Amino acid sequence: LPRLFKDAGYATGAFGKWGLGITSDTGAPNPLTHGFDHYTGWKSQMIAHTYYPSSFVRDGVELPLEQGTFVHDLIMADAFKFVQDSVKSETPFFCYIPTAVPHAAMHAPEALHEKWRKVYPQFDDRVGKYGAGPGENTPNVQNPIAGFAAMMENLDNQVGELLNLLIELGVDENTIILFSSDNGAHREGGHEPEYWDSNGPLRGIKRDLYEGGIRTPFLVRWPSQVAAGSTSAHLSAFWDIVPTMAELTGQAIPTQSDGISIVPTLLGQGEQIPHKYIYHEFIRGRAKPYSSRSLRQGDWKAVQVARDNKQGGGFHSIELYNLKNDLGETKDLAKQYPEIVDQMERDMDKAHTPLQ
Repeated sequence: LPRLFKDAGYATGAFGKWGLGITSDTGAPNPLTHGFDHYTGWKSQMIAHTYYPSSFVRDGVELPLEQGTFVHDLIMADAFKFVQDSVKSETPFFCYIPTAVPHAAMHAPEALHEKWRKVYPQFDDRVGKYGAGPGENTPNVQNPIAGFAAMMENLDNQVGELLNLLIELGVDENTIILFSSDNGAHREGGHEPEYWDSNGPLRGIKRDLYEGGIRTPFLVRWPSQVAAGSTSAHLSAFWDIVPTMAELTGQAIPTQSDGISIVPTLLGQGEQIPHKYIYHEFIRGRAKPYSSRSLRQGDWKAVQVARDNKQGGGFHSIELYNLKNDLGETKDLAKQYPEIVDQMERDMDKAHTPLQ
């Protein structure tokens, strides 16, 4: 994405998580070598689950942080400045904000945390713990329920500040905002998805390939082009973003992408090409990795959970669900529709790329 936008004359900035290596290492696949002009965030993803790290990275340079600095707010401030500077220089911009909030340590600014402790005093005896990563220390969180609420309020406020900033700068009508999540709710750092009913009717959480692990909201705001309040049931995935942005910026769609542009859906114009299927894998283990997998095709969803190494590897039997009638994936129909199972298994085998 950043290279695509740079080719179209955009300023590019990334602010937050980066899971491809050490962000200050010039020999690693860091944000600046991937096409971003600017980057502010953690030194590596291994320590991006504490919000009080000892250092952060800005434009390839690791900088120390004073103890007690809530790094998320610093990162967001740099993102806002990037937007302001881009508009001031009359340069179109791509601002990528992969925020780590709201996981995994339930850290939030102290004032907000104390506010929510008063709302949920019944959880004051609970302590949220999460490992910080090499060379770092993650403070425990008293009352992680309050911590999660405080994190969400803080992020919600900042999204509102960003929207207001775009209005103040006069670019609101012609700025497209995409807001989504990389997975379903987690159970880390003392967070309790059941208490918050985080996944509603969906089965599973983060790292599961049931809908609760992989189905996420996808919100688009583009006042001059996308009708407010409009919705779509079009089946899409993150790999559709590259061809979508290529089309919107007038560039050739990369041939190596599995994605399909969703511009017809966004604008309500033309014919939307559907995916034949959407395939997911989740890899567990390091020394001997093994993967669960799923495939969505129309209303049908196949899930095959991996056996861990203690179980001898391989897979459990394929489960089959009709999401139109059973969004919670409670009724396995595999025995009733063996021909559908066979076809979806062949499609999963075809879609799978072996680990190198």
